[in-house]
Amino acid sequence: MLKIEPDQKNQQVLQLFIEHAPAAIAMFDTDMRYIAVSHRFLTDYGIESHDIIGKSHYDVFPEIPQRWREIHNRCLSGATERCEKDPFPRANGKLDWIRWEIRPWFAHTSEIGGIILFSEVVTEQVEAEEKLKESEAKFRDLFQKHAAVKLIIDPDDGRIIDANEAAEIFYGWPGEQLRRMRIQDINTLPPEKLKEEIEKVRKQKRIHFEFRHKLADGSIKDVAVYSSKITIRGKDMLHSIIHDISESKRTEKEQERLREQLAQAQKMESVGQLAGGVAHDYNNMLGVITGYSELVMEKLPQEDPLRKDMKEIIEAARRSADITRQLLAFARKQTINPVILDLNEAIETTLKMLRRLIGEDIELTWIPGKVWTTKIDTSQIDQILANLCINARDAIKGVGKISIETSSVTFDEEYCAGHSYFISGDFAMIAVSDNGCGIGRDILSRIFEPFFTTKDVGQGTGLGLSTVYGIVKQNNGFINVYSEPGKGTTFKVYLPRYCGESDVVISANTSAPPEGRGQTVLIVEDEDSIRRLGVRILEKMGYRVLSASAPIEAIHLVEQEANKIDLLLTDVVMPEMNGRDLANRLQEIDPNIKVLFMSGYTNNVIVHRGVLDDGINFISKPFSQKELAVKVHEVLSRGISN
Repeated sequence: MLKIEPDQKNQQVLQLFIEHAPAAIAMFDTDMRYIAVSHRFLTDYGIESHDIIGKSHYDVFPEIPQRWREIHNRCLSGATERCEKDPFPRANGKLDWIRWEIRPWFAHTSEIGGIILFSEVVTEQVEAEEKLKESEAKFRDLFQKHAAVKLIIDPDDGRIIDANEAAEIFYGWPGEQLRRMRIQDINTLPPEKLKEEIEKVRKQKRIHFEFRHKLADGSIKDVAVYSSKITIRGKDMLHSIIHDISESKRTEKEQERLREQLAQAQKMESVGQLAGGVAHDYNNMLGVITGYSELVMEKLPQEDPLRKDMKEIIEAARRSADITRQLLAFARKQTINPVILDLNEAIETTLKMLRRLIGEDIELTWIPGKVWTTKIDTSQIDQILANLCINARDAIKGVGKISIETSSVTFDEEYCAGHSYFISGDFAMIAVSDNGCGIGRDILSRIFEPFFTTKDVGQGTGLGLSTVYGIVKQNNGFINVYSEPGKGTTFKVYLPRYCGESDVVISANTSAPPEGRGQTVLIVEDEDSIRRLGVRILEKMGYRVLSASAPIEAIHLVEQEANKIDLLLTDVVMPEMNGRDLANRLQEIDPNIKVLFMSGYTNNVIVHRGVLDDGINFISKPFSQKELAVKVHEVLSRGISN
């Protein structure tokens, strides 16, 4: 409470004190007339006349806003009011910022005698604060929008103070959650070791690390971290820039793997040379063992317990001979006798043997197609089929299905330009498919390596698929694998078509593929390279082509292009929605859309998995331009398929 004594001497002292005070002070009575005023007040508010004592504040400032009158009235009623930052427009148009406080003063009778106004022009401080905020906002904007992953970390406890948008995308957590986490939640280093690394940054201005960071989905990424000290509101923080180096690490590992593979190949070459040198004598010895064992068997009574031992010897010799043949096949040193072969006839003669190999719990389906002749040793066909069927059998746990199919396929130069592993020309194709466990991507690239196996010790030699690969290469063919973990695998072997003197066949490419008439085709394929190629082929054939990389995108396109799409060409196996469900959804929107399914799996395997119904329009990948043209023309010429 501010109490003012009534005697004249004290009033003069007070007035003198206020007048020379370094702050802007004005004292008013209950009618808002000036009682005392400081020089600073007159200067701050641009009052030229010093003779304002006794004048009304509202006469001095006639345009004072109503809100000030209300503030004055509240203070004259006993309130105290203040404001740290209040805009004050000057008569010349300049805007100043004022910090003020108004409180009542009391006479000796304890009655309110008026109010005292304390004020200070804080424009410079406000402008400095605004510039600081603007600078911080620019820094934050640069921080947030920067393409690199960035974190601000408190070195004392590892708290993540801030994370930019790139960090949200990289780590997979929203920014709010990242700011509630500690670097210990992300870095895989033990806490004590991580603390040591943080101390290194404190001692140096900038330092580079390589760490492993956890992401929201549980995966681990190799990262390079560049950390430096920065000061935020007087406290040292760590400014860390994170780069994903997983790919370069994978490349390093791949290079190491290739070096190992080269060493393995060199070792295999030595094995092949050794096998080629001793195989004749070794096989002779195996023949002796087998022959004499069989002679002994003939002389032993049926009930003799030695017969079981002799059978084991004969079986061991047979397995040894198989391993020798496989080594020779991979080393391309096996003596072969290529003949012009009808694949369907050759395969039919092996079916009985193959059924014994795979066992009674697995159904073997034989689907012969129209297939060109090829020139190959018949024993090599037996080896290809036996090894692929054994591999399929081992991928099936319990009851399952294996199918063998044949067909004729042609790949042109344009198709092969987009598929580096394919060879242009006419081929006889053998497909062996199963509905087993599938092959993971991490090992798919290694399955043809000699001695590489995922089977338990004693369950396989690791030479089966490498033998197939060696035979196919020896006969100038190639092999492709289509697999999805948990769904199954299809191996497609392509052997060159034979067109020698004794089997002259007119090329399937002699007739031009049927062309479109401007019909609209929507192609849905999640593999970019296949989708782009399909668009090019179809447009070249005279079709209007729309494309989508995902089912949801396809649905939006059909909704936009209502009743304008003639054919849906869709992959069967896709991440969000399979092809059958997509076709059903689109035909609900437009019942007139015709459908052609495509897949790297064979038609038979797709049907057996229950993904598609039997009798649907289907084309197996990879397909040639002519095959696609004929199939699209065929489907568009027929009725609706669902």
